[in-house]
Amino acid sequence: MKTDIENFLNYLMVEKGFSGNTKEAYHNDLCQLADFAGNCLSNRGAQHLWDNFNRQDMLSYLLDLKERKYAVTTVVRKLAAAKSFFGFMIEEKKVRQNPTDNIESPKVGKPLPGAISVGQVKLLLEQPVKLSAPEAKRDRAMLELLYASGMRVSELINLNVEDVDCDEGQVRCFGKGQKERIVPIYPQAARATAEYVNEVRHRLQRDESEKALFLNRRGERLTRQGLWQILKEYARAAGLADQVTPHTLRHSFATHMLNGGADLRSVQELLGHANISTTQIYTHLTSDHIRRAYDSAHPRAKK
Repeated sequence: MKTDIENFLNYLMVEKGFSGNTKEAYHNDLCQLADFAGNCLSNRGAQHLWDNFNRQDMLSYLLDLKERKYAVTTVVRKLAAAKSFFGFMIEEKKVRQNPTDNIESPKVGKPLPGAISVGQVKLLLEQPVKLSAPEAKRDRAMLELLYASGMRVSELINLNVEDVDCDEGQVRCFGKGQKERIVPIYPQAARATAEYVNEVRHRLQRDESEKALFLNRRGERLTRQGLWQILKEYARAAGLADQVTPHTLRHSFATHMLNGGADLRSVQELLGHANISTTQIYTHLTSDHIRRAYDSAHPRAKK
């Protein structure tokens, strides 16, 4: 059964251009489903084949997840992985029926992204400046680039040296599905990045063939986990430990751009969202700004 999962995951990578992170998430979810399916089939003496796993079995799996107190968002994700997998199996004629047919995902409220204020961003970005270690210049460049561009953390750590043009003030990154986009960055971020590249990166580099922009102490490409640990330390130093996640600067970038008057389409392009509905969630965070603008502009609202 797990061989079918591997074939499906390879299909996602080769045919659909899915990222390694998405493949890993699907792998974990589907292997969990395969273990549950194997137990179901064993209990009724059936062969361990996906074609013997039926709709009732799928409903039992979802009930099991609920009884084990999985979050609704996690159940939704696991069901989505199963739907995608069985859709593939139908196309490949590996199963005759889709056990996920007519099973609706649990309703889940879409959480608002966590943004922090302009003042809090400034406080966070100032933390590496207080340190003298060479890595502090790297960290400052990373934080400035995240807030300057709105990049995802995964996009930042996948940057190579050639992807940032500090003279032109722009960065080239690759989003979901390896879709390329060019994002402008403000001068302070460009200067911080140039300073890191010119003064620090070569001190971290062990292998001259390494192209990664941001390196760890071993001279290897910094990982998502490594960046998150670094960010947590600076958030703690800034007194923002409870308010900062790996994507806080991305969310703050989008919110502050809209508050500053940027149009939704431009922010969509900058964030690399395929659908503008994804970007629209940030408009909920700008209601205070809209209220202030209304109160100051409408003749009957002025005090």
